[in-house]
Amino acid sequence: MPLIILHLGLGSFHRAHQAVYLQKLIDQGDTTWQIAGGNLRPDMADTIAALQAQGGAYTLETVSPAGERFYERITAIRRIVPYTPDLAGLIDIGADAATRIISFTVTEAGYYLDDQNRLDDSFADLASDLAGSTRSTIYGAMAAILAERRRRDAGPVTLLNCDNLRGNGERFRAGFLDFLARRGETALHAWVEQHTSSPNDMVDRITPRPLPDIAPRVKVATGVDDGAPVMGERFIQWVIEDHFINGRPAWEKAGAEMVASVLPYEEAKIRILNASHSCFAWAGTLLGYQYIHEDVAHPAIRRMAFDYVTNDVIPSLESSQKPYPLDLAAYRDVVIDRFSNPYLLDTNQRVAMDGYAKIAGFLWPTFRECLARGASIAAVAKLPALFFEFLGRWHRGELSYTYHDQGMDVAAAHAIFDSADPLAAFSRDPVLWGPLAGDARLVAALQQAHAEVKSFLKENGHG
Repeated sequence: MPLIILHLGLGSFHRAHQAVYLQKLIDQGDTTWQIAGGNLRPDMADTIAALQAQGGAYTLETVSPAGERFYERITAIRRIVPYTPDLAGLIDIGADAATRIISFTVTEAGYYLDDQNRLDDSFADLASDLAGSTRSTIYGAMAAILAERRRRDAGPVTLLNCDNLRGNGERFRAGFLDFLARRGETALHAWVEQHTSSPNDMVDRITPRPLPDIAPRVKVATGVDDGAPVMGERFIQWVIEDHFINGRPAWEKAGAEMVASVLPYEEAKIRILNASHSCFAWAGTLLGYQYIHEDVAHPAIRRMAFDYVTNDVIPSLESSQKPYPLDLAAYRDVVIDRFSNPYLLDTNQRVAMDGYAKIAGFLWPTFRECLARGASIAAVAKLPALFFEFLGRWHRGELSYTYHDQGMDVAAAHAIFDSADPLAAFSRDPVLWGPLAGDARLVAALQQAHAEVKSFLKENGHG
């Protein structure tokens, strides 16, 4: 009987990343593990239906910066669970003794954590889950799954966070235990502490939302009429702390890096790749571009991202650990080259989303460390200054696309721009800045960076 990984969140990223690593093992003849999965909310209905009709199989298209396309059939996901509000299908699989890992991708904003790793229950969906009325967050869903697993005495299970969240395993675990404590789930809290582990990991592959033209390309290349194809760049990386409580696939045989600590890898990835990705998306949107590769081709935008990494991020990281285990300048150059891939057609809309969580998750550490060293924060301040202008466009209804931000209080964000001094209100926002909110050094840097962003926009005909 195969062992099971239950995955919560069957979006494009999981299907182009974690499922691919398991597929490599299957292709090598190791059929010990398979994936079952579904979503916690009633989204992606057409994709889920197509995956069900195809028995969980789909085609992955990867494309290099030179335009070389490669197609592979992914069959690692063997069971697709249709959405129901009670999550009964997911609970049943998660409580099965054959399920040894529960993994999840719910986006950075889906954890509702403050800078102390405590839950922010001001969000209606989290408050509803805390009250036991719904199971729409990762915490409510996991509580229901593990309560049933405990009832069945199904054994230990690893809870594997695969989102771009610093210390993602530890932070999820802290939020989840806080969730259980607030609900008074004393027995389940104790069971989770004893019978689960939550390793940190770092995931990386640019995976745009599939566009309508991918299915016809798949048909021409493979002869398969695929209702749920997915695409990604050729590059792929997965670094995982080897801290599994009840077994795991031999992912190292598929190219994953199993390590004692993921910290230096994830810090470089989050601060260099994820933050600069957002820089390109916010700046490119402000200039009217649609795709990330268009943003990278603009010299002034490319310079902003390059300077942010070179002037503020690399010195901060290198001061934290000597020697640093990665060549950070080389990593920077690889990242920007990956972003320049014109064949991915990765949209600014996809990358720009969830800015509130990204300011806190991607930028706070560099601000703090530069300030602690007495160093300039001029380069890193450009990124929130871009987001401020971006958010102002959203406030005025001037964005060319719908902006999604799970971590944003819509009324509070509008209030920033209805105030007498929007930039000052922005710099005092505790959700965005936590303990840095209102810091005089931050305020001054944002004022200067905003002036430079306004000049940049004017020079490019968007002032």
